[in-house]
Amino acid sequence: MQNKTTVIVVSLILILMSAYYLSFTFVSRGVVKDANEHATVNGVIDNSKKQAYLDSVWKKPVFNLVGMEFTYKEVKETELNLGLDLQGGMSVMLEVSTVELLKILSGNNPDPTFQKALTEALNAQKNSTEDYLVLFEKSFEQLDPQARLSIIFQNASNKEYINYNSTNAQVIKYLMKEIQSSIDIAFEVIKTRIDKFGVSQPNIQKIEGTSRIYIELPGVDNPERVRKLLQGTAKLEFFEVWEPKEFVPVLKQLNTSIAEKNKLTEKTTEDTLFNSLVKKDTTEKDLSVSNQKDTISKAEKDSAGLKNFEKQLSQSSDTVKDTTATDSLTQSKNNPLFMVLGVTENGSFVAVNDTAKLNKMLTGDDAKNIFPPNMKFAYEVKPVEGTNKAEFLNIHFLKTTREKKAPLTGEVITDATQDIDAAKPIVSMQMNKVGAKKWKRLTEDNVGRKIAIILDGYIYSAPRVQSPIPNGRSQISGNFTIEEAQDLANVLKAGKLPAPTHIIEEAVVGPTLGSESISAGLWSFLLAFFLIIIYMILYYNISGGFADFSLLLNVFMILGVLSQFGAALTLPGIAGIVLTLGMAVDANVIIYERIREEMRHGKNMASSVRDGFSRAYSAIIDGNATTFLIGIILYATGSGPIKGFAVTLMIGILTSLFTAIFVSRFFIEWFLKFENNKILQFDTFISKNLMLNTKFDVIGKRKWAYIFSGSLILFGLTAVWMEGGLKSGVDFLGGRSYLVAFDKDVSAAEIRQPLRAAFQGTGCEVKTYNNNKQLKIITTYLVDDNSESADKKVETALMNGLGQYAGFNPQILETQKVGSTIADDISSSSKYATVLSLLVIFIYILIRFHKWQFGFGATIALFHDVLMVFACFGIVGLFGTFYEVDQAFVAAVLTVIGYSINDTVIIFDRIREHLQEHPRANLADTINEAVNRTFSRTINTALTTLIVVVILYLMGGEVLKGFSFALIIGVVFGTYSSLFIATPLLLETTKNKLMKQGQ
Repeated sequence: MQNKTTVIVVSLILILMSAYYLSFTFVSRGVVKDANEHATVNGVIDNSKKQAYLDSVWKKPVFNLVGMEFTYKEVKETELNLGLDLQGGMSVMLEVSTVELLKILSGNNPDPTFQKALTEALNAQKNSTEDYLVLFEKSFEQLDPQARLSIIFQNASNKEYINYNSTNAQVIKYLMKEIQSSIDIAFEVIKTRIDKFGVSQPNIQKIEGTSRIYIELPGVDNPERVRKLLQGTAKLEFFEVWEPKEFVPVLKQLNTSIAEKNKLTEKTTEDTLFNSLVKKDTTEKDLSVSNQKDTISKAEKDSAGLKNFEKQLSQSSDTVKDTTATDSLTQSKNNPLFMVLGVTENGSFVAVNDTAKLNKMLTGDDAKNIFPPNMKFAYEVKPVEGTNKAEFLNIHFLKTTREKKAPLTGEVITDATQDIDAAKPIVSMQMNKVGAKKWKRLTEDNVGRKIAIILDGYIYSAPRVQSPIPNGRSQISGNFTIEEAQDLANVLKAGKLPAPTHIIEEAVVGPTLGSESISAGLWSFLLAFFLIIIYMILYYNISGGFADFSLLLNVFMILGVLSQFGAALTLPGIAGIVLTLGMAVDANVIIYERIREEMRHGKNMASSVRDGFSRAYSAIIDGNATTFLIGIILYATGSGPIKGFAVTLMIGILTSLFTAIFVSRFFIEWFLKFENNKILQFDTFISKNLMLNTKFDVIGKRKWAYIFSGSLILFGLTAVWMEGGLKSGVDFLGGRSYLVAFDKDVSAAEIRQPLRAAFQGTGCEVKTYNNNKQLKIITTYLVDDNSESADKKVETALMNGLGQYAGFNPQILETQKVGSTIADDISSSSKYATVLSLLVIFIYILIRFHKWQFGFGATIALFHDVLMVFACFGIVGLFGTFYEVDQAFVAAVLTVIGYSINDTVIIFDRIREHLQEHPRANLADTINEAVNRTFSRTINTALTTLIVVVILYLMGGEVLKGFSFALIIGVVFGTYSSLFIATPLLLETTKNKLMKQGQ
């Protein structure tokens, strides 16, 4: 092998990179273990103490790697993420309501044609994959071909884009742009809200080409709070800000009241403490107007005040530790408010860890009685970093109207854009006429004072006004990056066009179910890996050990790459890794079988190794390329955990190619140098003559295979028809799914009728899940109700239906919700993915083998395998075993396609090789010879893969039952079809009589 040094260097780099990124995962687990030990009292973990411990080390170094220190926050950002199915949490598919956006853009136009078109398009979308705007345009023009959209949507704010004479196509183009802009705005608002929600490692993605946003929130245990957070409308407000000299007397009064309420009678030292905290700071920039360019400048950090406050906190902390603790404790009792709140002339500070204490004091009964009716408070959106990486938040006290509202809100903003001024990013914003008048009056009344700009309750900027701004055009400048300025422009514009969002798909997984999934996935992986190790050594001797080492390195690299790119490891992802074990062996098996074949031709060991690797490359690359294409299609059409499966499958294919082709060869050639090659062996006494010189007449028996396949498929599909079709999961049906656990055994049959009554006669399916103490319940009750109360109504109905089992302590472990529209989309995309996979495979085979007959035979064989999976699902249903047809099932079908084509390509490659050497050879004999020469490889790959998927079926848990059963069928019949369907069809479609002679 040439370039051995390169292989060694690249291998070491990949190993070190994987070790580097995976090290953060082990450190993170160690910190969590320490937190659990710290919070455990009498064997029970106090979650509040655990979280407090984790918060306390969030900004502290917890990992030292060769002199580089990493905080717990940095460790968490780099560790290998776990999917929701492994750690619990909530996933949500949000849809920005295009209907509401069109109503807003039209100014809520009451035109009956417009209103009817909105409704018809909404109904049509339930059974269509077309974009809503396209459906709306069709409905509008069908209702009234002479109607013009320009009349509906033209107004003063969009006169630059739409006029009276604009065509419908021009209006649609404008609407498309505005809708996309609104989706971008909604994404930024949602992202900001989630960041402030405090979830560790959230995943937020825009689904390109749609109005949907996919969100994963690990560890969430309050779904209702998340629903309100995500579906609330963005709210932009402008408030006047109280100056310290105005609110400090109020705070002093509140401080005294809280101290007295704590039954403290000592004379307070609040005046001294306040004076030590308040420091004059004149570094702030001002609000100014110059010609037509009005600027709001962001206030600079009050670094002097912050440092002083940090010093005060530090002194208080140090004092508590020494013998003079009495003075400090007295000060703390006398000044409970000012011990957590630092006041400066430009604002006030509070340590992030103290916000809960401060909130309690500022929202308590004392504050309600003392605060003026027009006073409220809010925090700035960005924390300020002090010394030792401690974080502080600026807090401002705001002046409301008599109605307790903001004097100016975001509805007046017509535009907000990121711009550049003096080589620095800024945000320009424009108000409408009404807003400009209010803005002028507000700035006139507050010259020399601050105005706070607030979105969703958080302050983005609190500049000081220097002079009135008369034209409603302003700029916000500060220490922005371009990305921050763009984000701020987006959230400011959110006030102009509220973008209502609805949850159309949702899944909630409890932590208990997550830990069970981890256990199931881990044990299935370990057992599969162990059995493959034993099998390879028993069959290929020490060379099998090289393959086993390559497998171990392969898994290590997969996890390292997942960690490096921030991908999440899901239960289907673990299944992908386990499946990769079986499929990765295939490359080594192909190589070893070719080496053994070369040795049987009389070549020495070195020549056999060289030629074996050389002749195996094309088959390995073709087989893995086709499977990789399936992974791409899975990733593009799947969502959530299915994407996780696709990612691990694709990474596994790439890493297995590297380890099998380069790493294994490196060890083999290294061993060739010793002991006259006696150590290096590719067989054992068990495998030496096993499956050698087989004489199967595949071509002669092909018609019997056709009859067998046709009969079994017909019988199975008839069974499916008799059963009323396959049992669709909630992914395809739409509705809600609940996994409910009980303390005692329950009967699915007995509980079905009460639940149907509770769900008012709508569709309801109940089945046992995992064991007799768990039920999976699927219902279409209120499936199209997107109101905030719908989820609660369905859950209430569920618990009412379970009333007779109330004594069994029913607990909801997992929930899933899929709206009818997205269910239709999932169903359509699944069909599209299957058809696309077959088409892509046909094109690939056609390009690689240069004859359409190869592509045709392979595609029909794959279609045969897919039908076999459906048929077998129907057959087991006759015996009372039903598996759901959901996204995981589709992933299994596509994986079957990838596996089966891998088998077929190996045989085709041998046929091509023989035909290139003997162009006028008899095709029937060539096919039989190719089948027999690759038979050992075919069976070995089938067995290793079958071992893996059977273990997945037995140990992977109920979640993977249907998935792994489909794979078992696929492996068995994929191997069968490669031998008895694909290759014979190559003969059937060949017109050359000479080549077919002797069949």
